[in-house]
Amino acid sequence: MNKTRLWSAAALLVMALLPGLAPAAGTLGPAALQARHAALGPELASNPFGGPLVLKSEQAARRIDGEVFAIVEHPFAKVSAALSDPAQWCEILILHLNTKYCRRQQEPAGTSLDVRIGKKGPQSVQSASKLAFSWRPPVVRPDYMAATLEAAEGPYDTRDYRLLAEAVPLDTNRTFLHMGYALSHGIASEVAMQLYLGTVAREKVGFTRLHPTRTADEAFVGGMRGVVERNTMRYYLAIDAYLDSLAAPAGQQLERRLQSWYDATEKYPRQLHEVERDAYLRMKREEVERQSAAR
Repeated sequence: MNKTRLWSAAALLVMALLPGLAPAAGTLGPAALQARHAALGPELASNPFGGPLVLKSEQAARRIDGEVFAIVEHPFAKVSAALSDPAQWCEILILHLNTKYCRRQQEPAGTSLDVRIGKKGPQSVQSASKLAFSWRPPVVRPDYMAATLEAAEGPYDTRDYRLLAEAVPLDTNRTFLHMGYALSHGIASEVAMQLYLGTVAREKVGFTRLHPTRTADEAFVGGMRGVVERNTMRYYLAIDAYLDSLAAPAGQQLERRLQSWYDATEKYPRQLHEVERDAYLRMKREEVERQSAAR
């Protein structure tokens, strides 16, 4: 494989690491999620994020998964209605700078999402990589909701994608949210990722401190696990920005969530800064318009 093809492989693999969850990182269910909230109490109260949020990740043999547990300042009914609707998931996913397109499709076999992932800058839908997510019928109860999307295959030997969200009410205006994603990967994807991590992403880090006493970059997790942590956070921030935007008048919601997502990512510039605000906003306005026109 020549250098040009390796670069292409690396770029596609990084895009592929955006939305998915491997089978071991599934939903917990209502009782276990409530128990997790209680167990995480000290971490939710005191953490590096400055709010009630805990990010965890795990890397095993050819599988990586990441998850966020957070208390969001939104009523459970609002969270449940938004995250149990596949069309609203497209409005969430498009906030990520690498998501180029998302469309809900109703087929005889069920509902699916046609998602395209690509570069950090403007890109045509046709040249972006496709992830065909199947939408599992959500679990919606007065005290619990869960939504899961799965894709069997991705580019460059990636597979077994799963993206999920589940939530339980805490009180009238607060909800405990668990969001996760992961994927399985093979040899081809490992080669591509090694190239990416050794060149353009060599200074990138995740959020987990492996060496709490150190202050330099080596204190933070890196490599493929770092990639997963960065994108886990980006997707959680997309959910939160979307939920926040629903309080605005309909005509102002898009701009509010675009601005909110960018502002939220810039709180963690060491991990999440990629493009300048004007470039992000211009690109996303065009992508949302393109996505809306295709419905």
